[in-house]
Amino acid sequence: MLMEKHGKSSLKVKQGDIVEIEEVEAKEIELKAQDIPLDIVYEDSDIIVVNKQKGLVVHPANGNPDGTLVNAIMNICKDSLSGIGGEIRPGIVHRLDKDTSGLIIIAKNDKAHINLSEQIKNREVKKTYIALVRGVISENEATINIPIARSTKDRKKMAVSKDGKNAITHFKVLKRYDKYTLVEVKIETGRTHQIRVHMSHIGYPVVGDVVYSNGKNPFGVIGQMLHAQKLTFKHPITNEELNLEAPLPTYFIEVLNKFENE
Repeated sequence: MLMEKHGKSSLKVKQGDIVEIEEVEAKEIELKAQDIPLDIVYEDSDIIVVNKQKGLVVHPANGNPDGTLVNAIMNICKDSLSGIGGEIRPGIVHRLDKDTSGLIIIAKNDKAHINLSEQIKNREVKKTYIALVRGVISENEATINIPIARSTKDRKKMAVSKDGKNAITHFKVLKRYDKYTLVEVKIETGRTHQIRVHMSHIGYPVVGDVVYSNGKNPFGVIGQMLHAQKLTFKHPITNEELNLEAPLPTYFIEVLNKFENE
């Protein structure tokens, strides 16, 4: 007699068992323009630079079909976006994690997109972040040069790995508090979750990061306290050097003010 049983990942298969795998069809994502408020730092006919708010996903994907930065940009730029990133990533040259705030560049045409991608590839785009980390860092500044790869234990996470891709992070202490440190971070490479993985690996996880630390913080912040504060790059068409800056979010300033008032 045949018995039908839904298996768990821990189920051991025996000889003679018949295994059926149900293939789940990927849902097609329909892009639509949405009126989502954005803080535009710079815009011309070729690019737009946004100070992305925490909690905003960059582009649609399963689980986030809309309500993203792309949906908001489409509402502003209409059909004037680079198509190189694909149908669901129009104009997207680089990314920021959902709960990382700060500067992100969007290309309005393919020529701008290609040029910016080359600048990023050649490490000519200078990115500066501000982070609040747990623990008091003794060094005034240091460089973390450790490869990063997809975690073998959890595919949604990244991890340091000798078999990973080269990842270089420079940090400098801006201020030390009782149990925390405010740091300026510059990255030479743009690996997924790079700053969060590297800082956690050396024992100073970003405050609020629920993925690479226990997420505990007494400030009630949701998501990591990480802000992409500065971008320096050459305009992809005019070759003019652009130095753009986004102020710290209000919640970030409020947390720092709590330290000053203690």
